[in-house]
Amino acid sequence: MSRRFVLASASPARYRVLRAAGIDPVVHVSDVDEDAVTAALPSGTPPAEVVRALAEAKARAVVAARCNDMAASREDDSDSVVVACDSMLLLDGRLLGKPHTAEVAAAQWRQMRGGHADLLTGHHVIRREPGSDPRESSGTSSTTVYFTDASDAMIEAYVATGEPLEVAGAFTLDGYGGWLIERIDGDPSAVIGIGLPLVATLLGRVGLAVADFWSPGTDTAK
Repeated sequence: MSRRFVLASASPARYRVLRAAGIDPVVHVSDVDEDAVTAALPSGTPPAEVVRALAEAKARAVVAARCNDMAASREDDSDSVVVACDSMLLLDGRLLGKPHTAEVAAAQWRQMRGGHADLLTGHHVIRREPGSDPRESSGTSSTTVYFTDASDAMIEAYVATGEPLEVAGAFTLDGYGGWLIERIDGDPSAVIGIGLPLVATLLGRVGLAVADFWSPGTDTAK
């Protein structure tokens, strides 16, 4: 039976991780207001729950949108699984998302250099299948990232690439940022954006195996 693996994210890095791991996902980006979701959470919500709740909101939004689209086109999208993620960096007790500006990114890097922080990635999956109610599962992965003691010049050069402005924590593992990462303790795929071992576990909880979605011959360079 053919099933759709829907990635609820516009992240090229997440898409590349899945393609390299043998899955050819359908991309459907959510329109979730992340600030609104975060603001609605109770005061004192644990950081891991914050990223999990954001991932859940994205997954639910994409399921609703796809149901509406399929109803309008009279197509059947009931045999699918939607996978959503959200990543934030826990640094000195504060959750940090995308810095958006060069000034914020540079200031954050001056704080991170020579130290370490935890990259939290929330994951949520929703399985829809004919004749059954949706099945859902979620979880959070945490990977400790150790940063080099980067000089001011190195930080300025990195920020000037523009890469850290629109990524969680202001760094990547698989891009320019790799030069500034000394080591990690945990799942490298989660640092890139989607934790493959955890997603496999969550798929299992809703009655699926990750191998159900493997596509032999997937063009990883696509």
